[in-house]
Amino acid sequence: MSTAKQKERHAEIVDWVAECLEPLGIVTSRAMMGGQTLYCDGVVFAIVTGGELWFKADAETDHEWDSAGRNRFTYDRDGKPASMNYRLAPDDVYDYPEEMMRWAELGLVAGRRAAAKKKPKKENG
Repeated sequence: MSTAKQKERHAEIVDWVAECLEPLGIVTSRAMMGGQTLYCDGVVFAIVTGGELWFKADAETDHEWDSAGRNRFTYDRDGKPASMNYRLAPDDVYDYPEEMMRWAELGLVAGRRAAAKKKPKKENG
């Protein structure tokens, strides 16, 4: 897929996600290494790369992704395979808003947990 076609595909995916998730919050995106990082009300919950949508996952949601047969996001880092815990969206999310909502909510809860872990603890004093 050419770079121009891939950018067009990414924009279509981002628009569809934003439309489907409107009841949950405002979806925004930011360019990331040839793809897009998706946020819902400021929380990272998905990425779009290679013309595909990947939702954030974590230890608490991995079983759902595994039972649906959805692979982890893998990439080449310095000639070695690496992965991030994002899972390939099921094909149904591109056709059915309720499926988009279902799977995106899993990504959003994983994103919220990750964001909560990163917040520094406030010291009393």
